[in-house]
Amino acid sequence: MKTNSLSRPVSQSLKEYARGVAGGLLFSFPMLYTMEVWWAGFIATPFQLMVLIVVTYLLLLGYNRYAGMRPDASWRSVFVDSVEEMGLGVILSFGILLMLNRISLHGMSVEELMSKVIIEAMAISIGVSVGTAQLGVEPDDAEEENGEEQDRIRQEQKRGSGKMATAVIALCGAILVGGNVAPTEEILMIAVEAEPVHILSMALVSLVLSTVVVSFSDFRNTSAVLNGNVVFNILYDTCISYLIALAASAFSLWFFGRFDGVSFWIVTAQCITLGVIATLGASAGRLLIK
Repeated sequence: MKTNSLSRPVSQSLKEYARGVAGGLLFSFPMLYTMEVWWAGFIATPFQLMVLIVVTYLLLLGYNRYAGMRPDASWRSVFVDSVEEMGLGVILSFGILLMLNRISLHGMSVEELMSKVIIEAMAISIGVSVGTAQLGVEPDDAEEENGEEQDRIRQEQKRGSGKMATAVIALCGAILVGGNVAPTEEILMIAVEAEPVHILSMALVSLVLSTVVVSFSDFRNTSAVLNGNVVFNILYDTCISYLIALAASAFSLWFFGRFDGVSFWIVTAQCITLGVIATLGASAGRLLIK
């Protein structure tokens, strides 16, 4: 897990940056190769970009606080690491888009260049945060005494099993997974062509998938989540995961302009359509991304 960014040695920082780069690209490459995301750089308003930056930073704060760093990490470390991850996301976004010839230093307006870089960077920065925390274990961690290790695991499980932690990590998972599909035309096409029975079936399948993932799949930390009243916890986790998935879907679709000029039914249908994918991210993600 992440350590205090203000006191870690240079070698450890380089390792964490390397894991962050790998994680950022792992989770964001589909968006880097998606035409609709490039076009979003043309149409995104300054207000939308500002909202995206603020929401992303809040997600990074939440993830780093509840899952990405040690339980004893200070808020100062959380703030610093979140800024570092956004900065690394901007650097990666700029470099990859330049490599793919999606941005140019000549013949492209500064506004368009910045919009494209910012939109991609926000998705990359979440992947950077997850990758830094998850891809690999530091040697110092592996050599800890068994008693200290068990205490640390119990602290992290307790920290990650609260209602706020559950909601924040589920939101990160929904954004990571659903955000890769939200800008595509296929979501709108499915929503427009779907009958009410199709939309209802998608909603039911989403709930079933969430229930299966939470209650039956043998994921890491499942025992920390399913304690106490099992039935209540399963229903609670399922409902929370689905509601968060719908909220993440709505935000992603709004940002990419999928709500412009369509009826309320199409808006709802799009959210439920994308919600099938986002629900998997919300339910599985909050168990895996820890």
